[in-house]
Amino acid sequence: MDKNLPTDYFQLIYRLLVGLVAAGFLYFVWPFVSNVVLMLVFAFLFTTVLLSSVDALERRIHSRGISVLLITVGVLAGIGIFIGSFISQLSSQAAEFSSRVDPATLTAEFKGLGERFMAALPGFASNMVSSSGDFASTLSTFINAVVENLASLAGAIGSFMLTAAMILIFTIILLAEYHSFRKTLVSYISNKYFEVGLKLIFNIEKSVSSYLRGQFLSAASVALMSVIGLVILNLAGANLTLIVFIGIIAGLANLIPLVGPFVGMVPAILIAFMNNLGSEAAVAHMLFGVVPSPFFILDIILMFIVVQQIEGNLITPTLVGKSVGLHPMLVMIALIIGGTILGPLGMLFAVPATGVMKVIGQEIAFVRQNAHLL
Repeated sequence: MDKNLPTDYFQLIYRLLVGLVAAGFLYFVWPFVSNVVLMLVFAFLFTTVLLSSVDALERRIHSRGISVLLITVGVLAGIGIFIGSFISQLSSQAAEFSSRVDPATLTAEFKGLGERFMAALPGFASNMVSSSGDFASTLSTFINAVVENLASLAGAIGSFMLTAAMILIFTIILLAEYHSFRKTLVSYISNKYFEVGLKLIFNIEKSVSSYLRGQFLSAASVALMSVIGLVILNLAGANLTLIVFIGIIAGLANLIPLVGPFVGMVPAILIAFMNNLGSEAAVAHMLFGVVPSPFFILDIILMFIVVQQIEGNLITPTLVGKSVGLHPMLVMIALIIGGTILGPLGMLFAVPATGVMKVIGQEIAFVRQNAHLL
């Protein structure tokens, strides 16, 4: 009989107890630290994106602090210019729209649009629609509800701005001290596992950076497809403007998987409505010559659905999966699990987390197979 058997049992029970205590501690503490952890994760992702640019600039000017400052200010300036230009042009279109269409005309147009829509519905569908009020009153109720919720919207925007500011601060600190943090982490690795530890850190950095590169390629693909789709709609008479801005917005929003194309849909529909209100041809437009699609709204929705399907089923599994060395099927499973657990944020972190776990698993397997050589 093996004399070490009781000792092995005690070690197993001890490990189980430690694991249960750690899981319980994490369960109770996580609600208090989850926001900070998510901020740090976002800061690490942004650091990974900007690190090579900061390092390249530092080699030229020999100052880490100034390099971080210049790169950070440049990125913020680019984002500010893009957002400012888009809002400015959209505001000018809205001002032109408001000067062209008075409230009475707008109400009449909506009422006429509702009547056209009801008339175009099949009999069984029109019976399912309540006849207690007209389209204009329904729209008025909706607008009043939106106005009443402006206070909560302002609070959400304020919370987002605070979170963004904290992420920016963490990103600047990580960019400035990244290599110092890395050296400190490496110094804690024992000599026995030094080479394995360095390899693990390198492969994790490579996996995350490759994933981000794949995500940006996917975002660029969505932006390009959205612009091409909007141009095709314009050729059909949709009269859309700001199509490059809309495409870029859809592409950037695509960094949260499966969401981007639908984010780009909102300004496209808004612009289509403003540009085409008062046009009988646009109001009477039929999708495929069969389905009523006033202001080309259904055309726009269909176009973005097609873009989303191509991106979700072809581009993301292929580009992102290859970038982290994961099979496309595993990428889709990771996205589904991440979305189920944490929603859009879970989908954002699912693939890089899976890639990191794969790297760690490979290194653990390597250590176990070659433990006698260490």
